[in-house]
Amino acid sequence: MLDLRPSPIAGSWYEADPEILASRVDKFLADAHVPKLNGGILALIVPHAGHRYSGAVAAHAFAAISSLAPNLVVILSPFHNPAPYPLITTKHQAYSTPLGNIQVDQSALTALQTHLDIPITPIANDREHSLEIELPFLQRALKNDFKLLPIMVRAQEPGVAQALGHALAQTLKNKNALLVASTDLSHFYDQKTARLLDQEMLKRFESFKPESIFEAEYTGKGFACGHAAVASMLWAARELGGNTVQVLKYATSGDVTGDHASVVGYGAAAVLKKI
Repeated sequence: MLDLRPSPIAGSWYEADPEILASRVDKFLADAHVPKLNGGILALIVPHAGHRYSGAVAAHAFAAISSLAPNLVVILSPFHNPAPYPLITTKHQAYSTPLGNIQVDQSALTALQTHLDIPITPIANDREHSLEIELPFLQRALKNDFKLLPIMVRAQEPGVAQALGHALAQTLKNKNALLVASTDLSHFYDQKTARLLDQEMLKRFESFKPESIFEAEYTGKGFACGHAAVASMLWAARELGGNTVQVLKYATSGDVTGDHASVVGYGAAAVLKKI
């Protein structure tokens, strides 16, 4: 019997009924219009609000990987709760969602730690939504079984992000793996302001310069709650041969709710390796 991390958000952030959840995710994927991609996909950037709000945007990234069959999926997310640890992973052997269980790749986690001087602390029963919210999309978009390497980045620091990115590249070399960075964009600005801030941050993603993401955050030119997770992913992808970031979709919560006075921004992007 696997030691399962039970879902704290099924039934609130997404549907608890497996048939309804599968149908809802499948519709998001079917409705997504993925533009022509200029290379093979190494990694994704996806939002992490409740499926009702950001699911349609996230689907543009996940629909793009329907032909892939990675053995390992690495998810990098922020950690929204107080914790005295720079990097966090689950203490459980598998994540449980209404669509089934996804086993954690303990060997990959051990290998990652050997390449990294910063400790990755395992904790039990975390309530972090930003990593889990992506799992039902992966379970429906990918047709093969895969294992998970979950890393929650609490320390929003360039040094930590760069070290993690380098260690991930060393760990994933010669592996059939997909990287996923989970982040929302600006929070609670009016629609016009949010779009300006978000377009600037998306330009930083497209520049493939992870350090510029931190500069935008520090100077208030753009915001992303998972900016360190995205930067880590980009540093890793760059070492693994990635050379371009292509934005696939952008929207705000206001585009869903009709309330443009205070919105959250969502972006989906793919990191590509030109063939």
